Amino acid sequence: MTSALNVVPGTSEISTGVRDTEAMAQGLENMLADTYRLVFKTHAVHWNVEGPMFFAVHNLTEEQYEDMFKAADEIAERIRSLGQLAPASMNSIVSNSVIQDNEEEQSAGDMCQDLAADHERVAHRLHALIRIAGEHGDPVTEDLAVARATFHEKAAWMLRSVSKS
Repeated sequence: MTSALNVVPGTSEISTGVRDTEAMAQGLENMLADTYRLVFKTHAVHWNVEGPMFFAVHNLTEEQYEDMFKAADEIAERIRSLGQLAPASMNSIVSNSVIQDNEEEQSAGDMCQDLAADHERVAHRLHALIRIAGEHGDPVTEDLAVARATFHEKAAWMLRSVSKS
């Protein structure tokens, strides 16, 4: 192998004014874990929903998982910008997320309610990260967390609205 392929990624010191980059990266790792778990859970609803609301739920969930998948890259790149390594294992994703699998068969309405509750849970965690980012002098992470919280709050609203009977 050439020496270019022998480079092992590592952490780096940064000097941008952000205090405690490790703590900020951990908050971002939690955000990334929640995002990935919710991408999969949303995709599963997209694949399995049936009934009169199929088309609406199928399209809504597709928009949502595509947005979250794109956001995952932005979140991981922010972790790297803070000089830390992004998660590299599924175990890390699972252990750092508040999203739980639902093994029960659900109606379309129940699927939407379950996803809405997950989006609210993630938004709640993001509100804490926003506060911590402000305290640590990290406006970039703060802005990213605000944008993601905005998405999750809107997603929860839309899913709750679709599931009303």
